[in-house]
Amino acid sequence: MTEPLALSYAHGVSDVRLIGETVGVHFDRTVARFGERPGLIVRQQGVRWSYAELGAKVDSLAAGLLALGLNPGDRVGIWAPNNAEWIVTQYATAKAGLILVNINPAYRLSEVEYALNKVGCKALITATRFKTSDYIGMVNTLAPELARSRPGHLDAARLPTLRAVIQIGDAPVPGAIAFDAVLTMGTAVDRARLAELAAGLQFDDPINIQFTSGTTGLPKGATLTHHNILNNGFFLGEEMHFTPQDKICIPVPLYHCFGMVIGSMACMTHGSAIVLPGEGFDPLATLQTVAEERCTALYGVPTMFIAELDHPEFKSFDLSSLRTGMMAGAPCPIEIMRRVIRDMHLTEMTIGYGMTETSPVSTQTAIGDPLERQVSTVGRVHPHLEIKIVDADGRIVPRGTPGEFCTRGYSVMLGYWDDAERTDQAIDKTGWMHTGDLATMDEDGYCAIVGRIKDLVIRGGENIYPREVEEFLYRHPAIQEVQVFGVPDKRFGEELCAWIKPRAGQSLTEDEVKAFCKDQIAHYKVPRHIRFVEDFPMTVTGKMQKFIMREAMAKELGAE
Repeated sequence: MTEPLALSYAHGVSDVRLIGETVGVHFDRTVARFGERPGLIVRQQGVRWSYAELGAKVDSLAAGLLALGLNPGDRVGIWAPNNAEWIVTQYATAKAGLILVNINPAYRLSEVEYALNKVGCKALITATRFKTSDYIGMVNTLAPELARSRPGHLDAARLPTLRAVIQIGDAPVPGAIAFDAVLTMGTAVDRARLAELAAGLQFDDPINIQFTSGTTGLPKGATLTHHNILNNGFFLGEEMHFTPQDKICIPVPLYHCFGMVIGSMACMTHGSAIVLPGEGFDPLATLQTVAEERCTALYGVPTMFIAELDHPEFKSFDLSSLRTGMMAGAPCPIEIMRRVIRDMHLTEMTIGYGMTETSPVSTQTAIGDPLERQVSTVGRVHPHLEIKIVDADGRIVPRGTPGEFCTRGYSVMLGYWDDAERTDQAIDKTGWMHTGDLATMDEDGYCAIVGRIKDLVIRGGENIYPREVEEFLYRHPAIQEVQVFGVPDKRFGEELCAWIKPRAGQSLTEDEVKAFCKDQIAHYKVPRHIRFVEDFPMTVTGKMQKFIMREAMAKELGAE
């Protein structure tokens, strides 16, 4: 009798229990256990805090936020590059029962206005500026009322729920409050309330909203709980064998789950040091930080590791302290993984797969996995999670057969903020999160991502949904129709391309389109390639055939 084919289903059996407490309670536990150990090191700011010093800053900010009139459940936006204030805010909002809203530092006017209003932010903690982003300038554009308002009492027409603007760095502009000033606002009453909240907050309470681009245009606010991110961070750290002796170099952005959970939360749950090499990614600063601090782990998307390996000064750095880390965000070329292991001493490097909506990691390669497994798969299911691969009818497919990757368990988000319809589309009635990614599972449970159901473009680790860019470009008065899609690119993996049909009698140039996008949408969403067309390839039923457009552009550009 022939043995039946094994199905593409797996669950993460573990003797290690889930953590049944809030982030704030667990943070205090870490401070009590590892108070004298290095907690936070931020190179560009000269910050070197022990966990005890970090804990004191966190408590001061948490009390100050309560003193400002914020209450558990209120949303607090953070719009800043990587810095010490970001980490302090992450844990202070958790202790105060506030919901931290991560805003991409690359966002421009229309995007930040949408994000703040969609979730009803009551306070915004913002950097003054970073690179080409004048954050305070954009806040003043959206809320000119700030300049004449009493700090903490903003009443702005375009941002109706926003009351307080807290400014990191520099003297605060009129109407804003200095970040450092908030640290001194908390009274004994506020600190007593913090202690009361620690006993009352529940680990299933929402703690974090992360915006992820939507196929229907506007970004969705994935709402995550204490339980989601605390446990995912913990088990990620377990897979990488983190201890209080480890120092983890985190050049990936904190606004993203990669930095905030895989980075900060994995460190905190193990008493490991959080090391930030700079505000944004810089290969030289990252190499300098690893060498100077003797970091034991390094994170990044493949393009970051390539930039480090190819830096002209690479060979001058002693990276022998490194052993592990995480590479995620895009497929890893096998030759890059070989170089990382050989030249960067990352013999215990791991690969992860997940999405914001699942806190984020569902599968991960393990230390000791063969090189072939590390580069051709995204590992096996994480502890306490279930995964399955299904066909178009929702039936589990045999192992080795492609289908949609689904996951279920503690890591699945509560839902998209104030968007029941799209939540129901993503999470089915039995609790499975449908990722939209096509995957296979082999006989040993290792998964490989083989394609995407959704029309997603991944540019250098940034997820871009073409529909969102299309919706924005449709605002241009000279554009009649537009189709946006990804084309292969040697540097970023994919680049964005837009085919545009101008309105009759209207003229338009590439430069005009790019100028229209500037300062309105994030730089990585601005199409690199723009072509003007008279019509689009379509099916007989009127559906756009993007695959034909993509093939035509790839041929024109000489891209494989």
